[in-house]
Amino acid sequence: MPKRAIITGITGQDGSYLAELLLEKGYEVTGITRRLSQPNLDRIAHLLDRIKLYPADLLDVLSLIHAIEENEPDEFYNLAAMSFVPASWDQPLLTGEFNAQGVTRVLDAIRRVNPKIRFYQASSSEMFGKVREVPQSELTPFHPRSPYGVSKVFGHYITVNYRESYNLFACSGLLFNHESPRRGLEFVTRKVSDGVARIKLGLQDTLLLGNLEAHRDWGFAGDYVRAMWLMLQQPTPDDFVVATGVSHSVKDLVRVAFAHAGLDWEKHVRVDPRFLRPAEVDHLIGNAAKARQVLGWAPSVDFAGLVGMMVDSDIEKLSGITPGKPR
Repeated sequence: MPKRAIITGITGQDGSYLAELLLEKGYEVTGITRRLSQPNLDRIAHLLDRIKLYPADLLDVLSLIHAIEENEPDEFYNLAAMSFVPASWDQPLLTGEFNAQGVTRVLDAIRRVNPKIRFYQASSSEMFGKVREVPQSELTPFHPRSPYGVSKVFGHYITVNYRESYNLFACSGLLFNHESPRRGLEFVTRKVSDGVARIKLGLQDTLLLGNLEAHRDWGFAGDYVRAMWLMLQQPTPDDFVVATGVSHSVKDLVRVAFAHAGLDWEKHVRVDPRFLRPAEVDHLIGNAAKARQVLGWAPSVDFAGLVGMMVDSDIEKLSGITPGKPR
């Protein structure tokens, strides 16, 4: 019998890469999707004939119970979240409902239906926030600096609590920033790669950004979903930092992206105060030694390769647009 997996957030960047990985490994994959008038299936369009979509919602525990009962998964990957950090200040309560209480609903549904299901929770480097040490490991104290980060801390600790209280096989991946051509346009990496492509093709001349000095540990999403899967294959559940261990500033990102397209970034980039956060997270860099040692995991794509991949993809996507034509 093939293994079965449920993925929440399957229509997102990570969900699409994880679905591909699990299908390659022979899994039957069910994706949880919310009922929307305009479903966003672009990232998984190439998989629709190989996966099953099931309507359920992190805000509705009964729908999660039904999803587990009907699909009988061996593994459950919770990747769904309000994931755009700046938006969490505008919608802090809804962010908490999805990212904190949503995790609790999934865990309780698993506990009630089948506590043998192995569970993965997508935790975040944003939980470290105002960092207490550099680099950050599994033992670094949390100091979140956004409603998003606060909600992820709750989701992380409720996962630990259900593991310790009910003996669930529940793991959290403390994933540092991971990007790809499938990243949403609201995220800075994709905003930069899309902007570079548009400037290269004559579709715009200026790119407006926020804090150029913020540092992040950026990796490739395709590498990071492999770490998620590896966590659920271990003999005992545990939590792992997943990161490259190399930090770059937003300015570094801009330099590499523009240079890849043969452009001078200083002629096109402007800082716009509207894109500055109320409380900034300045220097995130992960210590993934535990993941390397226990899981045997290591990233395969470096920073320059990732940025180049994203710029090339956006240039290809936009090449058919003529100057002056709107998005």
